Amino acid sequence: MFWWAKFILLSAVALFFLEFGIEEMIRAYHPKKPAEFLASFFSASFIILISGTLLVGFIWRMVLRIREEKGKGRNGEGNGLAEKCGRNES
Repeated sequence: MFWWAKFILLSAVALFFLEFGIEEMIRAYHPKKPAEFLASFFSASFIILISGTLLVGFIWRMVLRIREEKGKGRNGEGNGLAEKCGRNES
């Protein structure tokens, strides 16, 4: 249960920063000086890239966990997804 709470919380944080990056990207087009535009634009792009990548990674791990739990329910054994992800927990 703690595993799910941790990854849902991390996904929420990544989603927050993704939204922040999108808002920063919108604000990047309003300054009058080109240097401010460039700084804002590239920082917003970087925030969106990192938070989007983390969000996809967290969601991917949750999907693999769901598939692993469904596999255990059918035949009593895991289907090896945990080993593919590098996790060795029960």
